[in-house]
Amino acid sequence: MSAPTTEPTRAPARLPGSRTNSGRTDSGRFETALGWTPRLGPALVLRVVLCALVLFVFAAPFITILSGAFDADARSTSLSLFPGDATLQNFKAAESRNIWGYFANSLVIAGGGLLVQMVTSVLAAYALARRRFRGQALVMSLFLLTMMLPEEVIAVPLSLVVGDLPVLHVSLRGTLFGVILPVGIWGFSILVMTEFMKEIPTEIEEAARLDGVGEFRLLWQIVLPLCRPALGVIGIFGFLMVWDQYLLPLIVANDPGDYTLTVALSVMRTDPVVGPGALLAGALIALVPSLVVYFCLQSSMIRGIAAGATKG
Repeated sequence: MSAPTTEPTRAPARLPGSRTNSGRTDSGRFETALGWTPRLGPALVLRVVLCALVLFVFAAPFITILSGAFDADARSTSLSLFPGDATLQNFKAAESRNIWGYFANSLVIAGGGLLVQMVTSVLAAYALARRRFRGQALVMSLFLLTMMLPEEVIAVPLSLVVGDLPVLHVSLRGTLFGVILPVGIWGFSILVMTEFMKEIPTEIEEAARLDGVGEFRLLWQIVLPLCRPALGVIGIFGFLMVWDQYLLPLIVANDPGDYTLTVALSVMRTDPVVGPGALLAGALIALVPSLVVYFCLQSSMIRGIAAGATKG
């Protein structure tokens, strides 16, 4: 007769860093993407050094801009954590070069371009993801092809189209629409929204239709709330794409007063009268809207990327 078997008693799972019954801290390995471990050793030192190097490469330009913008003796080629002689004169010098006028131009163009881009992306994605029609794959391929054409290649055709809009024969030079309309459709935003809308279960749409929900209400009240993470993704990347435009505002502008902040900073860089301090102050002003948009939409962007990774 065999002896009854007993299952070994398992110790309860314990979080890394939590205290054991004896009161000591558990030194188990952290389960993170970097394989972080609290144990001091060559592996830990190597990871810390690599992370510090990567952080330095990415942070060095920001440190240069932030410190130089407030430094009375700023040099664009020097790197300093703190300004040697702190001052606000660089911002006053940038203001004398109409930096806030260029900032307003960029803000209006970026806001208008992003609004148009989000509307067109949602409508195009809804048609491509939730409806079936002939040539659907061809339309999607054409949208994706627009992402593969560099700005330099389409600069001349774009200049001709902006100067004489086909069919309407209207010139958009010197107008905000000349910059907003070409960036209002972006293949990346359409691709992201299309792939996200494809994952919405058809049962939700069918149940809504049985309740008599119309097409517009279905899109506005049911589909769009489920696509908030994707809206966050295209909101951040779309704003950065429009905000960083350089060639298009330069083509459309009729006079320097039409320049955006990106173009104006490039022109100021070649002006011997403008010092590096004013240039860095303008660069710091140009950074602020991008950071605000990122911090406002970062949670939606992270959820969108995580959802895409899970589906993949």
